[in-house]
Amino acid sequence: MTAPLLIRREAGVLILSNNNVAARNALSPEFYAAVTTALQQAAADSSVGAIILTGEGGHFCAGGDLRQLAKRRELPEAERREKLEGLHDLIRAVRDCPKPVIAAVEGAAAGAGLSLALACDMLVAARNSMFSVAYIKVGLTPDGGATAFLAEFVSRQVLTELCLTGERLSGERLHALGAVNRLAEPGQTMDVARALAQQIAQGPELATARIKQLCSGAVHNTLEQQLELEAQYMVQSQMTEESREGIGAFLDKRAADFCKLRSA
Repeated sequence: MTAPLLIRREAGVLILSNNNVAARNALSPEFYAAVTTALQQAAADSSVGAIILTGEGGHFCAGGDLRQLAKRRELPEAERREKLEGLHDLIRAVRDCPKPVIAAVEGAAAGAGLSLALACDMLVAARNSMFSVAYIKVGLTPDGGATAFLAEFVSRQVLTELCLTGERLSGERLHALGAVNRLAEPGQTMDVARALAQQIAQGPELATARIKQLCSGAVHNTLEQQLELEAQYMVQSQMTEESREGIGAFLDKRAADFCKLRSA
């Protein structure tokens, strides 16, 4: 059988690629499990500085497998809920992973594929890539955190329109809305994502993980909660070898070498 996930390393960057090409990289329980395991292993591997999540065959992810979803109507509600939690556990794994995860999107990111792309910490998209909250077109409602992630950068009115119309948004349009970090020409998305990932992978491991947590919680925390978390992390960071190296490099007028600390 074809492996649901292709995994490769390029220096400090781990690349995870959805490999269900025949179904435009529709999601499966096997994919959920493989990505979750890869993220857990990356979290424990100091040599991994950043992760790219992408898809083979020119598409990021067409969302859930509608053939499988159609079969689930015969299952008891509790079993349908259990199967859905596979997707939600994957979304949690992406958000909870201490290593930054960058989505590299060519082609389509529809339904749960949109959710997965937006769950990532950063997003690189081809100009002509297409994003859609497509659930309404098949009589379903959003999952995978789609409404939560979209609500972080669009108004309630725009969110409602996107969900009720299933309108497709280009990478350019999503960039204008603030959800895309880097636009790429078609076919060049991975090159742009690699450059971004390699830059991040050179950074300090502990500080990077803490910054990811700060940024993830900033939209939801009150100012006081965020100030408290920032205070905790700043105090902790002042005692690390990373800050010793970073501050020392600044004072010595040289480039900081955080990678040497990863292998120490």
